[in-house]
Amino acid sequence: MDRREFVEACALGGVGSLAAIQAVQAWAADARPRAYARVPLLDELGQPLKAASLRPQTNYVFHYPFEATPVFLLELGKPALATQLLTRDKLRYQWPGGVGPGRSLVAFSAICAHKLVYPTRELSFISFRKGGALNPQTPDKGDDLIHCCADHSQYDPARGAQVLGGPAEQPLCAVLLEHDAKTDTLTATGTLGGELFDDFFQKYEMKLSLEVGPGAKRAVAGPATVRELARYCRNPVRC
Repeated sequence: MDRREFVEACALGGVGSLAAIQAVQAWAADARPRAYARVPLLDELGQPLKAASLRPQTNYVFHYPFEATPVFLLELGKPALATQLLTRDKLRYQWPGGVGPGRSLVAFSAICAHKLVYPTRELSFISFRKGGALNPQTPDKGDDLIHCCADHSQYDPARGAQVLGGPAEQPLCAVLLEHDAKTDTLTATGTLGGELFDDFFQKYEMKLSLEVGPGAKRAVAGPATVRELARYCRNPVRC
């Protein structure tokens, strides 16, 4: 029974079912995690990526949950605590915070939530930066942010990629990670928050077909390789 059918069934039960209806409505008002394939992260040599090998405050990129959708992986060097957030459709969700020994490992979709700017092999207008913006006219809300130079949207990765400035209407979609303390390895398991993948594929259909080929919309099923943004992209822009 789906939510609509359940609400209708409760309505037939009369006033006494009001509490059940309200409970379903509250449930519908929350954004739920989306499960995708459990994908282990590998280093560039094809070996399981060790969390301890990630340099703090450095941009790393892998692709998930689709072959053409890039993700930022960050070792923030400080704890990232659970944060309650809203999508642009006003759906609430609780970002669980960072993983790893210091709760400092986080991952977010690298697709800007405003105009869907993303890092390519040739150019990236969006990235994590240590310190504030270089442009003195940019409304900088603090240090150590993900910044999109195309529209100057700013996201705080220590608070679930919450929007701190610019025109973006919602946080970057979070990619959920699991850390295995015994092996110090990482696995991507799903997403949380406002997905923009349909909009992304529609806007860049032709471009992605040239960059990735016919598998751009294919879900990642096997391991995903993690690379430094500086090695993945020829021209990371910092504004």
